[in-house]
Amino acid sequence: MVLTGTVVNGLAIIIAVFLGLLVPTISEKMKTTILQAIGLAVVVLGIGMGLKSEQFLIVIGSLVIGGIVGEQLDLEGKLNYIGTWIEKKLGSKQEGSVAKAFVTTTLIYVVGAMAILGALDSGIRGDHSILYTKAMLDGFSAIIFTSTLGYGVIFSAIPVILYQGGIALLATQINELIPQALMDAFIVEMTATGGVMIIAIGLNILGILKIRVANLLPSIIVVAILVTILYRFPI
Repeated sequence: MVLTGTVVNGLAIIIAVFLGLLVPTISEKMKTTILQAIGLAVVVLGIGMGLKSEQFLIVIGSLVIGGIVGEQLDLEGKLNYIGTWIEKKLGSKQEGSVAKAFVTTTLIYVVGAMAILGALDSGIRGDHSILYTKAMLDGFSAIIFTSTLGYGVIFSAIPVILYQGGIALLATQINELIPQALMDAFIVEMTATGGVMIIAIGLNILGILKIRVANLLPSIIVVAILVTILYRFPI
């Protein structure tokens, strides 16, 4: 089944959140240290992804254009609104906690290259191994995030399933539409662009900067457009 990997990924996050809620109460000092450790690890992950680019001007152009589009659409504000709406419906006593957990983990689980690559593999080859690996990584991090940010992490499973599931379904037809060379170029530059966004998420977790990462999400679409243009009209 095309959506098997996506469903497993979503369930892994949900199960991990319940496990995270069973973790004994952690002191504020320990929470700070754990979040800082996660933030540093996320930054290193992003740097590794960003360095994979073969044409970094595509990455820069995609982030600039994508950022402009994202700011106009105010994607960050909309994500925060959804998180706040969930928070109000659940009657959370800690204002902003559910929204922060939802937005932070959604971006981490969706922006990563594994989300797109895994979904493409599921749709094109019926191979779910990448998403199974991602499910284990997301599950482990969800336990940590739940113990530090709270149960709002569980709602990140919804956009993960919708996003990856959508890509997997579209990918079932992709072989007939997109040449392999173009797909390979897109994956490389998409990975690098996503890496820059992952770095931004890490800096947000560390509290060094407050970057509206969600507003950079259209950059992934811009990457596809720019790579396609350069493929069709090489310089």
